Amino acid sequence: MKTIGLVGGMSWESSAAYYRELNLGVQQRLGGLSSPKLVLSTVDFAELTDLEDAERWDQIGALLADAAQGVERGGADFLLLCTTTFHKVADQVAAAVDIPLLHLADVVASACQAAGVRNVAFVGTTVAMSDGFFTSRMADHGLSVVVPDASEHEWLNAAIYEELVHGVVLPRTRTRVVDLIHRMWDEGAEGVLLGCTELELLIKQADVDLPVFPCTTLHVSAALDEALAQP
Repeated sequence: MKTIGLVGGMSWESSAAYYRELNLGVQQRLGGLSSPKLVLSTVDFAELTDLEDAERWDQIGALLADAAQGVERGGADFLLLCTTTFHKVADQVAAAVDIPLLHLADVVASACQAAGVRNVAFVGTTVAMSDGFFTSRMADHGLSVVVPDASEHEWLNAAIYEELVHGVVLPRTRTRVVDLIHRMWDEGAEGVLLGCTELELLIKQADVDLPVFPCTTLHVSAALDEALAQP
């Protein structure tokens, strides 16, 4: 079994989801007392969000690259960033290590293609929805990615940072997000990408009527495929 490297702390709810799902996944695949080989480094989310607000992305990249190098020194064979938003600096992180980075956008794009979905809605943080670093990489795989109108970004971002990263799941927020997803479905989306780990605390497949592509679940599954692949 290969050792999976994780850079987390963005938020700790996200890291907890990755850790739990990786362990459950290995148990399901191998049974018994099996568990994954992991190296985890977490960062101070407050420090990163302050830098994000100041748009100091080079410093964010340096901090995450340093964490990734620590994970590599700890014996990881490949690397995951336990975040969607901070994949904005994924190329900077990947360049700082000699182990492969399993990029979330590539994983999700493959899942959409396998499901026959070509036009997918993307909901996440304001940075992830408006910047284009994630949707452009998916577009490189031949997918059309649509995001909510800019007027929807502020409340959705607030729901993530003020509620979900603290583990607060409110029914009224779920109702509002579901309504947004269904409106995007009406506008032609064939599926929806939950482009933030914490959104998976809020939205499940049972909540909406079109295919849901949960980033963390898909990232974890791809990581387990890599970790358990035969040499």
